[in-house]
Amino acid sequence: MTRTTDLLLTALAPAIWGSSYIVTTQFLPNLDPLTISLLRALPAGLLLLLIVRQLPRGIWVLRMLVLGALNFAIFWSLLFYAAYRLPGGVAAVMGALQPLIVVFAARGLLGTAIRPLSLLAIGAGVLGVALLILTPEAKLDGLGLLAGIMGSASMALGTVLSRKWQPPVPALTFTAWQLTAGGLLLLPFAPFASTDWATLTPSNMIGLGYLGLIGAALTYVIWLRGIARLQPDAVSVLGLLSPISATVLGWLFVSETLTAAQGLGMVIVLGSVIAGQYALRRPERPSASGRVAA
Repeated sequence: MTRTTDLLLTALAPAIWGSSYIVTTQFLPNLDPLTISLLRALPAGLLLLLIVRQLPRGIWVLRMLVLGALNFAIFWSLLFYAAYRLPGGVAAVMGALQPLIVVFAARGLLGTAIRPLSLLAIGAGVLGVALLILTPEAKLDGLGLLAGIMGSASMALGTVLSRKWQPPVPALTFTAWQLTAGGLLLLPFAPFASTDWATLTPSNMIGLGYLGLIGAALTYVIWLRGIARLQPDAVSVLGLLSPISATVLGWLFVSETLTAAQGLGMVIVLGSVIAGQYALRRPERPSASGRVAA
């Protein structure tokens, strides 16, 4: 596949993740963040393990626990907490900070160069996301914002380490290991969750099924595949598409407003994603024969 094809396929993941906010608020209003995170990660991870039939060994066990914590246990718990305390678009904007954190984490952990144009593109993306969510109806809850920022930092570090710690297995197996590890880390805290499991409804099961099978198993296979084939900072910039998805879905299905300023914000975000990919493309190198090699 070409780099453009890899980017388009990887972009499907954040586009789908934008639906997590509306699914959480509309289908899971009676469940707490811990319970949602557990029921999203562990069943999906175990299902994928049944498919791949391979377990991590040696140092990979510890690494999967770290990645499972960063990408799922910590990130999702904070994400859903933010989603309950903030409007969908406001919760999604916290993801706009993730590419910025990834740029500097990749520099420290992978030695990736920091390119000024990529920082400019990310800054423009944050501005575009702000235009998307800073509406008169938006309520900025302090704890919700803090949870969103910390959650973005958790996944940003997990994204970089997922590139640094690439196991010799397919993306499906890598996803199965991480999801299962994240679910197992959440399991000991289940008794302290506030959700009464007796209140689970068919609507809850539909929402959890979607978040687990589509919003976790499918999208993280796509996401981890993208991290393996592309640079983490190039992949993370695609995360800016998630607020656009959340805003559009909120407008379509829950009658949230969509103003001219928000439309401008979408244009800016899309432009920043394109500019970011241009800035982060790998430079072409001359081959031994004098021709240019990609």
